[in-house]
Amino acid sequence: MKAKFKAYLLAKPDAVEDYPFGPDVAVIKVRNKMFATYARQADSAARINLKCDPDEALALRDVFEAVIPGYHMNKKHWNTVILDGSIPDGELERMIDRSYGLVVKGLPKAERRSLEIQYGEHEIYR
Repeated sequence: MKAKFKAYLLAKPDAVEDYPFGPDVAVIKVRNKMFATYARQADSAARINLKCDPDEALALRDVFEAVIPGYHMNKKHWNTVILDGSIPDGELERMIDRSYGLVVKGLPKAERRSLEIQYGEHEIYR
């Protein structure tokens, strides 16, 4: 995976990197809830899984050839993005922000409020 996208993922408030599926797939979590995975295989481009609103997930798949239903994920709520350079960096960052925000919104109220107070709602829900 491009180092800048890994850095962008890990810069999200309270983001942590974990490898529960082995050394080939990194899982990025906020408060123990996954908001992204990424993997790099020697023979193909890196891939990132991101949570998405179901309607937006379908729209992104229509717009970008490099966005496909989430690999090993609930295909209604997750997309896999192939990092082949065809998606503009700003759009990929927007997808990451959206995934993070959706996961934070699903946290218990006390945990969500703690993040919002500590980092500000603008930083959480870009």
